[in-house]
Amino acid sequence: MYKIGLMFGLLLFVGFTTQAQDETEVAKEAEKALKTSTNLTWEANKQLTENDFPTAESDYRRAISKSGENAVAPFNLGTAYYNRESYGEAFGRFKQAGETASEKPDKHKSFHNMGNVFMKNKEYQKAVEAYKEALRNNPSDEETRYNLALAKEMLKKQQDEQKNDQNEDNKDKQDQEDEKDKNKDQNDEGENKKDNEGEQNEDENKDKGDEGDNGENKPEENKEGDGDKKKEQEKKPNEGDQPEEQKQQPRPNQLSKQQIQNLLEAMQNEEKKVQEKMEAKKVKGKKIKNEKDW
Repeated sequence: MYKIGLMFGLLLFVGFTTQAQDETEVAKEAEKALKTSTNLTWEANKQLTENDFPTAESDYRRAISKSGENAVAPFNLGTAYYNRESYGEAFGRFKQAGETASEKPDKHKSFHNMGNVFMKNKEYQKAVEAYKEALRNNPSDEETRYNLALAKEMLKKQQDEQKNDQNEDNKDKQDQEDEKDKNKDQNDEGENKKDNEGEQNEDENKDKGDEGDNGENKPEENKEGDGDKKKEQEKKPNEGDQPEEQKQQPRPNQLSKQQIQNLLEAMQNEEKKVQEKMEAKKVKGKKIKNEKDW
């Protein structure tokens, strides 16, 4: 039992020794990588001051890939992008620097610059949150505090403008709805007017049709007059029932048949007398010459 235990203890000791050696090797490799990354960062900084941005960008990227512990390389690369107004690239590098940094001052700088990017993009709500996070890591920074106050003011102004725009949109929509309702009311009024006119014309046509159907009829007063005339005719004796002498009795200002006959005979007698006188003159007169008087 003792020997087994001794052997077991020996194996455990050897295991710990191997693990410690491995960790030492990893630490050494990490330290070496960080040193290389730092050197590349210094080279990139130098190239950036010489306005050689392409070479500086390449070295910053190499520095970042060499070590995940180097927060300076992504921060400086983000600053370079920010100065060239590549705000999307800048934000990504500042965010990477904030996640990599282990010290509060470094985190403060990263979140402060992230807030600046949000301000450039007019994302004021996100800027407020970024500046607050920066102040949590360095509450004494007055520049960050000023930027936070400015971000809040711009956010309020933006919200007011959005509210006014929304009210304007609602007003425009309401005006459009009112205009639609007005047009609908006018259309309905026009339709009702047409319907009323149609009904009125229909009633008038119906009345005219009734008058046409009763064309031989007369108004009430005429009907009463016709009735009175009919009653008077009923009171008079029928023409067929009158005596022959009464039927032949001449009307006023007209001659009877006998009078006309007498006038005709008188005219004939007068004409006969005139003819006789003319014949008598022919017998007693001189002879008319038919030849020329030489």
